[in-house]
Amino acid sequence: MKLYKVALAPNPTKVMLYIAERDELGVDMGIEQITVNTVKRENRQPEHLARNPFGTLPVLELDDGAFIVESLAIISYLEDKFPDNPLISGTAEEKAHARDVERIVDLRIASPMGGYGHAVNSPLGYPPDPKRAEQLLEQMQTPLDYLEDLLSDGRNLLLGNRVSIADCTLQASLQFMRFVEADVFGERPGLRAWDERYRQRPAAKQVLKW
Repeated sequence: MKLYKVALAPNPTKVMLYIAERDELGVDMGIEQITVNTVKRENRQPEHLARNPFGTLPVLELDDGAFIVESLAIISYLEDKFPDNPLISGTAEEKAHARDVERIVDLRIASPMGGYGHAVNSPLGYPPDPKRAEQLLEQMQTPLDYLEDLLSDGRNLLLGNRVSIADCTLQASLQFMRFVEADVFGERPGLRAWDERYRQRPAAKQVLKW
């Protein structure tokens, strides 16, 4: 299999962190990782559009030549394809909670976080938009409070002491925040301590560049 990726972008980084975390658990999925240079618009070239007509990254090319183009679908496929030491495990209730927290992180924090980054200091050259930035920051407050509350019991990671897909999703977007020199955490010591702990993990040191 091949993973087409680009550094910094949250969705590819999420999958890269996931693969690195599974590797730390002893699961070698044998995935070749190939960078597609979006600055040079390689993602808009016919070769990449044949993999993914939307021109986005990441893309996972399967051994049969088929492609998966959404980051969570890629992760879900790899969870099923390599069932030993998955990141989602436990009872039906524990699995549901893990999926729920990941969706809260992705939809209620990571998505507006990306827009916030472009509104305050876009690496793509978009003009600053303070009003939109303020709206997006306000939108993130309740879900950030939710995560702060999860961490208030002293757990090391978002779901306890075992890494989760939610950890990968949140950290992937935080790398983008660091790159654009933005901070959305406010007065949340639990999240700040989690951030520092996660970035000391071997998988994080292998993948994160900022």
